[in-house]
Amino acid sequence: MQHLDILIYAGWIIPVEPENTVYEQHAIAIQDGKIVAILPSDEAVKRFSARITYRLNTHLLIPGLINAHTHASMTLLRGFADDMPLEKWLNEYIWPAEQAHVNESFVADGAKLAIAEMLRSGVTCFNDMYFFPDIVGEIASQAGIRATLGLILIDFPTAWAKDSNEYLQKGRAVHEQFSDNPLIQTALAPHAPYSVSDISLKAGKLLAEEFDLPIHMHVHETTTEIKDAVKKNGERPLTRLKKLGLLSPKLMAVHMTSLKNEEMDLLEEHGVNIIHCPESNLKLASGTCPISKLHEAGINIALGTDSAASNDDLDMLGEMRTAALLAKILSKDASIIPASTALQMATLNGAKALGIDDITGSLVPGKSADIVAINMSDIETQPIYNPLSQLVYAVGRDKVTDVWVAGKHLLKSRSLTSLDIHDIKAKTHLWRDKIAATRKPS
Repeated sequence: MQHLDILIYAGWIIPVEPENTVYEQHAIAIQDGKIVAILPSDEAVKRFSARITYRLNTHLLIPGLINAHTHASMTLLRGFADDMPLEKWLNEYIWPAEQAHVNESFVADGAKLAIAEMLRSGVTCFNDMYFFPDIVGEIASQAGIRATLGLILIDFPTAWAKDSNEYLQKGRAVHEQFSDNPLIQTALAPHAPYSVSDISLKAGKLLAEEFDLPIHMHVHETTTEIKDAVKKNGERPLTRLKKLGLLSPKLMAVHMTSLKNEEMDLLEEHGVNIIHCPESNLKLASGTCPISKLHEAGINIALGTDSAASNDDLDMLGEMRTAALLAKILSKDASIIPASTALQMATLNGAKALGIDDITGSLVPGKSADIVAINMSDIETQPIYNPLSQLVYAVGRDKVTDVWVAGKHLLKSRSLTSLDIHDIKAKTHLWRDKIAATRKPS
């Protein structure tokens, strides 16, 4: 009999690979933070013993969810400004609030709040775009969650840097700081085509190529953005990015609303990854991403929540459900984006976009033990005919009981093991009072 670190028995396991597969009464064997085997429970009893054994017979196990687009520290601005279009929301509320309040402490406290929420929602990896990425990286590493840190690039001064040269210089330092950290990677993060010049984008592209980094960027977020781009440059943003050589499998294009057929062909041709943020797009009335057509074209689509300032949560289970339902009504086809595809978008597709699908995104031997346990015994999830369908269409994030990242138990029976939730709440209340005192009337 082989002795292991961890053995988890579960009522059901959805590995994501193979797709649309549910294992009933199976176990996951873990050694040194990696999955050794997934096998029927009666076989696991005979084959393995473990230092720690979990018997979760009423639970469903899935790969850790991947939030492929966040601005984590903006969670401190949740509910700060609502019910207005993106341009007004950004220019009159969010950017002035950030200018007044963003510093290292804001980013640190906001990141802790966001990571706590994400872990309690089953998220084991997030792709961030915000100021002071070095601070976010340190906190994510201490908390034990995976993160991709955006090396911000924007053509105006902020609390993080004064110009494109300083953004790139600091980005290089952040990349080098975390180059040996197994939980943390980096991505070039130009804010958007409208806020970054050709010169800056070319310089950023060189940095991304030097370190073989993915590129994380808002693109085609609203029709206004596209109209303004045509008025200013005589071409739509995607056309401009193509001319700059930025369309490639390294690009994670976030939002991607108002796409023409020829633009979808361009995305397919260049292997661009789409990061779909349905709830943020809906709340800001930014537009809709045609994910049914993109999916049928074989384009990789991952999911993100965007910030809690525009969503207003970091709930990837909810995002998965919204993505599936929105695709159905837009396409007028109830079979589009079935539950298995929605789950893949929230897990494996995010890992592919980030270039870490050899590490995480599915439950297969050899990959990291990034695992989420969901209690399926409560009244809200009964009766169970199809656990996969139930996961996407009925399960709320309150049913997430346990989370492991690389075999480390970060959420245990709904309690965080690596973050002080009482301290996070206390600091969040202080920030609320400080920020509210300077908020202009809506």
